[in-house]
Amino acid sequence: MPDLVLRGLDEQTIKRIEARARRHGRSLQSEAKLLIEQAAGASNRDIAAMLDGWKQRFAGRRFASSLDLIREDRDR
Repeated sequence: MPDLVLRGLDEQTIKRIEARARRHGRSLQSEAKLLIEQAAGASNRDIAAMLDGWKQRFAGRRFASSLDLIREDRDR
């Protein structure tokens, strides 16, 4: 896996990422990696794999329409 070096980040930016990492129980590197991955977005292949997984997980199940619940909520 390729490495990425970021130079010249503002000290406050690093402190905010460190604080965020502590809140989430991750290392600074793990938190920064996650932020970059989220900002880059998922690839089409990743999205297709996720959708296939959900399709398999819910195969054969029938779900009631939520239309009545939405209308009831709007009428309140």
